[in-house]
Amino acid sequence: MLRFLTAGESHGPSLSVIIEGLPAGLAIDVAQIADELARRRLGYGRGPRMRFERDELRLIGGVRHGRTIGSPVAIEILNSEWPKWELEMSAAPGTPATKLTKPRPGHADLAGMQKYAFDDARDVLERASARETAARVAAGSFAKALLASVGVAIVSHVVRIGGAVAPHDRRPLPDDLVVVDASEVRCFDADSAAAMVAEIKAAAKEGDSLGGIVEVIAYGVPVGLGSHVQWDRKLDGLLAGALMSIQAVKAVEIGDGMAQAAQRGSVAHDAIAVDGSFARGGGFLRRSDHAGGLEGGMTSGAPVIAKVAMKPLATLNRPVLETVDVATGESTVSFKERTDVTAVPALGVVAEAMMALVLANEALRKFGGDSVEEFARNHDTYVANLGSTASAARPR
Repeated sequence: MLRFLTAGESHGPSLSVIIEGLPAGLAIDVAQIADELARRRLGYGRGPRMRFERDELRLIGGVRHGRTIGSPVAIEILNSEWPKWELEMSAAPGTPATKLTKPRPGHADLAGMQKYAFDDARDVLERASARETAARVAAGSFAKALLASVGVAIVSHVVRIGGAVAPHDRRPLPDDLVVVDASEVRCFDADSAAAMVAEIKAAAKEGDSLGGIVEVIAYGVPVGLGSHVQWDRKLDGLLAGALMSIQAVKAVEIGDGMAQAAQRGSVAHDAIAVDGSFARGGGFLRRSDHAGGLEGGMTSGAPVIAKVAMKPLATLNRPVLETVDVATGESTVSFKERTDVTAVPALGVVAEAMMALVLANEALRKFGGDSVEEFARNHDTYVANLGSTASAARPR
């Protein structure tokens, strides 16, 4: 199966990621990964680090002449700011120049300090930082490439920042991704985007931060990924866990999710019809997609849809949150690191990566294959044979 591990600290020399389980023959170019990482830096409301940060990439294993060779892929993302942090973040024995002892409410600082018996919050925040998501996005670029070989495409867009909310009936298709990325806040609706920018400007003026919601959608997913047979194989659970693992995410909703709790069953569920041309659904078609493409822990052939909610960032440009200096026990305000007003636009790109990694893993579990050609062939055979399931239900 497909799995990945990341390593590295926010201000360390580099981030690294190892991806295991990719079939051989997957075409990969460093420029593709760099493009995905550049998308992660998009968005109005990002801090100055995004303007001068450069993600210099090195593929150090698993790829030869532009194609995967079946062995683990290793990627290093160098930190262009490392010279400024070399002494403070050195791996050699020594002591830091300063210790951060005023933990930020809403961050991993205090709980991590208590858990690991640290007296310096930097030992926690460097790894808890959302900078780690760059490694996830790099891994996700491989998963996206694998899914593309069987016709699956993933797109995200921002549907809320602070109090500004986009219309729920405007959902981008894969070809609309360039339009979404061209938006300052990665919102598909121009009027809503303007309102979101206004929200960010108002929060920035007060030194505050904003959260929001992104929607991530996978198109072209065939029926039958995931399983109903065991709790840890249900695809909605796997997706929720992966998306919830993103820094600052506090809620994940599949399909209409929470709204369905207030609905009657007669309107909450997706009617089923026969449509012989709908190959990825095996000839069966859902007339709506309230379930977000998942029923009983399995894909239904409809687009897989998840909404991901991010809380306001815990670091404020005007520190006002009460905390305690753990060195003295005195009441104070939290320390300030360089920060964004909001990172919601970037959240969508990270959510795409995490959804891609989960779906790619389940596709490999379903279709197998040691090469991309075998993987795609197994997929095509499966989808072609799905049609026989619906043949008996078709009107004669």
